Amino acid sequence: MSMPHTRIDYSAFTQMAPSVYAGLVAIGTAVKDAGLDPKLTELVKVRVSQINGCAFCIQYHLNIARQLGVEALKLDLLAGWKDAGVFSAREQAALAWAESLTALATQGASDALYEALQAQFSEKEVLYLTVSIGLINTWNRLGVGLRFAPPPAITRSQP
Repeated sequence: MSMPHTRIDYSAFTQMAPSVYAGLVAIGTAVKDAGLDPKLTELVKVRVSQINGCAFCIQYHLNIARQLGVEALKLDLLAGWKDAGVFSAREQAALAWAESLTALATQGASDALYEALQAQFSEKEVLYLTVSIGLINTWNRLGVGLRFAPPPAITRSQP
């Protein structure tokens, strides 16, 4: 099976649109600085990227998740998180919210999901988690649309 060609390489994107790149990075930094658990946000980013089919973002965020020490079992079962039995109530609420915001046209953002989210997160955390989900969806659209080639895989967590 042949791989589709890259339309615009990731490094070319960062060079051709430096202010766009800087803006996206700044939003990510703001989310990180808000204090959300980085392991949780990486799980969310990988899941959203799986839904959107963004190979670049899947591999990029798997690499980060492994470096942060996210359990391999959770990474292995992420696509089936609802039935896996290994995700905390907090992780499940975040993943459900992420899926709903990623599939807005078919799922919407229901009050029930929002209430489940509020039971696990503070109002500030809900805000920044929502921003993080919006941001990874933006990155996915860039990665899929421009066909960014996936970065090399990191297969084990590193100290």
